[in-house]
Amino acid sequence: MPIPDFQSLMLPLLQYFADGEEHANQETVDMLAEGVHLTEAERGQLLPSGKQTIFTNRVAWAKSRLKQAGLIDSPRRGVYRLTERGREVLHSHPGAITLRFLDQFPEYRAFRSQTTATVQVADSQPASTLTPQEYIESGYQQLRATLAAELLTRVQECSPHFFERLVIELLLAMGYGGSRQEAGQAVGKSGDGGIDGIIKEDRLGLDVIYIQAKRWAGVVGRPEVQKFAGALQGQRARKGIFLTTSAFTKEAIAFAAAIDSKIVLIGGEELVTLMFDHNIGVTPVASYEIKRVDTDYFAGE
Repeated sequence: MPIPDFQSLMLPLLQYFADGEEHANQETVDMLAEGVHLTEAERGQLLPSGKQTIFTNRVAWAKSRLKQAGLIDSPRRGVYRLTERGREVLHSHPGAITLRFLDQFPEYRAFRSQTTATVQVADSQPASTLTPQEYIESGYQQLRATLAAELLTRVQECSPHFFERLVIELLLAMGYGGSRQEAGQAVGKSGDGGIDGIIKEDRLGLDVIYIQAKRWAGVVGRPEVQKFAGALQGQRARKGIFLTTSAFTKEAIAFAAAIDSKIVLIGGEELVTLMFDHNIGVTPVASYEIKRVDTDYFAGE
């Protein structure tokens, strides 16, 4: 039989979690494969990259969508369980669970709005008008947007200590902070006046940057940025970075742009973009090279 698509797997996946217990990834994949009667050959079919099986990939996509809709959650890495909302859905005896079905939940609609914002132009074109390269570009943008949304959720749920360590890793990957030991000593130590740490701008330490790194529930307004700016002035500092897992108000952004001190504001969406670009919290799975005929090679024929 053909390997079920990820939408077809969402209801069996939710039913598997109906016992209320926690289930690890591999256990879930094995039980679902048995439940849909896949052969060993079908279970072993790989994606074109050769890095992951098709079935495992589709189960992962199904879990991701169910989690974004609040039907399952992940109490710790690699483990999933049914939520109360998921139990209510099962009690309603749905004939199937699809992306359209999940659209009734506000959390999923918010997630979908994030993931479609970057691909709405490509998605609005008829399939027949897209070139193979456009398909690849559109698919890549969808994968990236989906991963960014999931990554932001993870960052918002992490502990303050873990977030501080994440900031260290990101700044080092971007070329700041000198050695890792120096960065670890400088960032994450609470200071006065809203300064969480100090980090070198370059390996020689020719200048320093003051850091404010906060997991924030709501948007960050002008008063918080103004407080940070005042702390910089108190230290006679010229440069600062304010990182948050949420976002900044227009007033906060305008204030940061108007003052003499250089303060870079990094909200949650930009934070996960930087994490993506610098491989922090993400792992490369596959890469594809697009090639064209080298006309110069044949020029002397």
